[in-house]
Amino acid sequence: MAHLKGKEAVRVINAALGRQEEWSWSRDSRAMLGTILLLLALAKPASPSPASAASRRAEALKKLLEVFGMEDPPPPPTHSKQPPQYMVDLFNTVANADGVTKNPDILEGNTVRSFLDKTHGEKMRFLFVLSSVGKNEKILTAELHLFRLWPRATEGPKRHHLCQVSVYQVLEQSETDAPGGKKLLAARLVPLQGSGWEVFAITQAVRDWTEDESSNQGLLVTVQGLGGSPLEPSPLQFASGKDHHESKKPMLVLFTDDGRRGASQPAVGFPDLQPQTPALPAKMLAPRVAGSRRTRSLDRLQPCQRHPLSVDFEEIGWSGWIISPRGYNAYHCKGSCPFPLGENMRPTNHATVQSIINALKLSEGVSSPCCVPDKLYSINLLYFDDDENVVLKQYDDMVAGSCGCH
Repeated sequence: MAHLKGKEAVRVINAALGRQEEWSWSRDSRAMLGTILLLLALAKPASPSPASAASRRAEALKKLLEVFGMEDPPPPPTHSKQPPQYMVDLFNTVANADGVTKNPDILEGNTVRSFLDKTHGEKMRFLFVLSSVGKNEKILTAELHLFRLWPRATEGPKRHHLCQVSVYQVLEQSETDAPGGKKLLAARLVPLQGSGWEVFAITQAVRDWTEDESSNQGLLVTVQGLGGSPLEPSPLQFASGKDHHESKKPMLVLFTDDGRRGASQPAVGFPDLQPQTPALPAKMLAPRVAGSRRTRSLDRLQPCQRHPLSVDFEEIGWSGWIISPRGYNAYHCKGSCPFPLGENMRPTNHATVQSIINALKLSEGVSSPCCVPDKLYSINLLYFDDDENVVLKQYDDMVAGSCGCH
């Protein structure tokens, strides 16, 4: 419109505004015309500036963090840090290499948190800081994991093969031996020979601590003979956080649930559930490139089906705090739902009726059914949180398992 001049431009603007009479060619009219032409110029679509592209990316990442239940991405660990082997093994048991849930019955709740001992070597006393547990998380089960060391040749009474290990919640830090100074949480017989992990239930203590952080005075572990008599020196030793390998450090494992639920189903037979196109994966948050009109037309003619959609955590900038997976295939649904809908389209009854109404033009404004995910799967992330604790979290409805016309 910038090439229009004088009264010709005025007539065009009058027509656009629905005016029948002609404007007089006054100074005010010329000023208004200039303003309108300026607004039209400003309204023209322009290629996004680097600043606006960065702003859009930041907004997209913020929305993605909301999907993962976070406000900000946790910072990477300050030094090279290995996750506890228990957490790695648990991830591999629950999920496949892409993080997709393969065994949904393993986890109790949707979050598993691990905490390392903060006493740094004080024998048989343990302290775990639980400040990262959300107020909305329901405490389901808490376990104390202690690695039992091989006994030394000179240790232990020769006639005994077992001893009693007791775990107490400390109530009074300086008076654990006084009445009311500690509360028994778990006790059982443990063999003196061999080595390996021993697990004790401490759920009630953790519930107390999450309700009142100041009540967290730690745990005390004692080793006694079968009759309850003290054993000096103790024939049984557990690995400490200071003197032993990272893989054997004392650990608290907490199973919680934050109440987030979706419609995800077990990934039985995933991912070969449905034919997919050989299209290259679309990178998450990558700039969009407009295809040709011919390509878009062909897309609309293709039947509804599942296509790859790669989410690469390294490309997003999250690889510093996410341990596994490095990324995953979310898949997306694309294609037409033409009348009549065949069984291969996996239509709902509602979609079938809608397709008929649309095809026969029985009602105005009724479109054809849409190609959408009809089966969704959950994924699992193993990551470092803000306090460098390792967390395993399950997120529902993250992968399109199959597509259908709905």
